[in-house]
Amino acid sequence: MKRYVILISGRGSNMGSLLDAGLPGSCAAVISNRPDAAGLAGAAARGIATAAIDHRGFASREEFDAALAAEIERHAPDLVLLAGFMRILGDAFVRRFEGRMLNIHPSLLPAFPGVKTHAQALAAGVRLHGCSVHFVTPALDGGPIVAQAAVPVQADDDDASLARRVLAEEHLLYPRVARWFLEGRLQLVDGRARLAGELPVAGALHAPLTA
Repeated sequence: MKRYVILISGRGSNMGSLLDAGLPGSCAAVISNRPDAAGLAGAAARGIATAAIDHRGFASREEFDAALAAEIERHAPDLVLLAGFMRILGDAFVRRFEGRMLNIHPSLLPAFPGVKTHAQALAAGVRLHGCSVHFVTPALDGGPIVAQAAVPVQADDDDASLARRVLAEEHLLYPRVARWFLEGRLQLVDGRARLAGELPVAGALHAPLTA
């Protein structure tokens, strides 16, 4: 059975959706860069190993990355899932796990990388917003896109209302993509996301999965 590790920084809502999805693999650990992350208690309550590698205790990003990588490798995962992990990872760390590390981002990449994506979308006046699952590469939020889910932006939306609808899609999309990987169907090939027996899926856009 394949093993996966989830990285979080906060409450772990995407972590919960992954753990509830009955994925064809075993969650070996949930790791956070914040000892007070609420998601750690939720994972522990499920009987999952947890660890906190506090980034504030390291003199440099490289030292933190090395400690985090060592903790991940201790669990020998086939897949690393970033689920609300709010730290920029260095190039050496990313290359170490390249091809087996996924992230979910709350925008339709390549639009609105980084933070405050919902505010960015509202300020830009876009009609569609959403979320993207992508392979992690050294370019921030710039790795090959696996799949996306879109939601319409409503005239009365604010940051909070738009974020709620996007998050509902995240909770459906991320487990779906994780399942593809753990089933051996999804790979990073020559810098592109590919599903076994199918055309490249980079940039694939889906209607709301909750519809």
